[in-house]
Amino acid sequence: MSEYSIPTLLAHLPESLDQVTIVNPSTGKKIYDLPQLSVAQVAKAVADARLAQIAWAKTPVKERAAALFRLHDLILKNQNNIMDLLQLETGKARSHAFEEVAGSLGSARYFAKIAPKTLKTQKTISGVPLLTQSYVMYAPVGVVGVITPWNYPLALQMLDVLPAIVAGNTVIQKADNQTALVSLYARKLAVDAGIPESVWTILVGDGATVGNAITNSVDFVAFTGSTNTGRLVAERASKRLIGYSLELGGKNPMIVLPGAKVGDAAEKAMAAAFGNSGQLCVAIERVYVPNIMKAAFEKELAERVTSMAIGKSGDFSMDMGTLTGINQLNRVQDFVSDAVGKGAKVLAGAKALPEFGPYYYAPTVLTDITEEMRLARQEVFGPLIAVIGYDNIDQAVELANDTEYGLNASVVGPTKLAKEVAGRIMAGSVNVNEGFRASMASLDSPMGGMKQSGVGRRNGHFGILRFTEARTVGVSTGFLKFPSRARQYNAMAPLMNALAKVMKKL
Repeated sequence: MSEYSIPTLLAHLPESLDQVTIVNPSTGKKIYDLPQLSVAQVAKAVADARLAQIAWAKTPVKERAAALFRLHDLILKNQNNIMDLLQLETGKARSHAFEEVAGSLGSARYFAKIAPKTLKTQKTISGVPLLTQSYVMYAPVGVVGVITPWNYPLALQMLDVLPAIVAGNTVIQKADNQTALVSLYARKLAVDAGIPESVWTILVGDGATVGNAITNSVDFVAFTGSTNTGRLVAERASKRLIGYSLELGGKNPMIVLPGAKVGDAAEKAMAAAFGNSGQLCVAIERVYVPNIMKAAFEKELAERVTSMAIGKSGDFSMDMGTLTGINQLNRVQDFVSDAVGKGAKVLAGAKALPEFGPYYYAPTVLTDITEEMRLARQEVFGPLIAVIGYDNIDQAVELANDTEYGLNASVVGPTKLAKEVAGRIMAGSVNVNEGFRASMASLDSPMGGMKQSGVGRRNGHFGILRFTEARTVGVSTGFLKFPSRARQYNAMAPLMNALAKVMKKL
């Protein structure tokens, strides 16, 4: 086991007199004081990373991949430590902490396996056969900035940090203050696995100060967070003409189709809405049900939600933990108050649970939703789902697509019909008879958002290639010479015209 203590983990951060207090969301009690870094400290970290990247890029890709395989084994071996830290800093249920571990294991395996083939020099089709050959080489961009959120601090950092590192880059990660220990422990395991300390640097501090300083100095930035902040990151990156990928907000719909089993659909909606207390970018926030089934569905969903086990536990006995802070609690309460005040009906929840801890909130189901309610269009990011009726499938698809977001969606019902409907939904991922796990687990498939839900894609080969620069190398074979004088085209033009006809047929 790779043991740790909070002081030893924090010792990897630069010192700072400016500090903030981090509390355990389940209890509201202080865990530790976290240093808040300055722009100058970011600048030094990036400068050091640039020097380290030169040597790391020369390390053969198979050796870099082997380090990820070793990291996989260390995560597996130390999963209880990781889950303890996740629960300590986020207050999530043990089952949702386990999902993070499973996700990080999948990321390490996948990127380690595909990296050597993905980054190998590729021969491409020559534009002028016999005269030329062409190849594409993939060079690391240099220093990658990764800005990660608090809700899934382990799983989401691995989806960006690991492909950047295996591609030959060094990484400057801005971890969220609330979940710094999880990130620092993951980095410790990476160092134990053979990744040099200078290859992966973790910084913490004020989002605007440290996050902006990173975006202003790295060669590529990968950001996960709100759409509003994502726009600011994109603006800064664009001004510097550097690449970026953004995974942003969502207002994710589920369509329950005619022919779906009501109880099964309600179970899937519950799981899709309340994972990690709804603090998940791909969580379902609105479910569309045929009006003829709506009353029965609402009854089934309300019964399931009110029976959920809520609280803190070091085992798998709880279905849902706490919200991660006072801001999240206030946000959910505001959405519920606004909706109920405008006529929404409460089917389950709609109340805080202070008997469990300061930020606990009951999983909530609302119906009788109207457009003037905030939850009709704005992302809640908490344990709240809205049930909405529809008359026909075309209307359901129209309602599902009637949003500025397009991150995730779900279709529940007969598989053939559900797949057809899935092809009509404008979202980066659509799950059939599942909420989000089917697509989230598909690491070989691109993950990202349409519309205001993001730019670029994680996972798949693109998950690595986004952190590279493609270099095309054209080679003259010497079989024939290209013309260097205008008059030489008299002889060359007929040959090229004949070749064009042959190439068309080929």
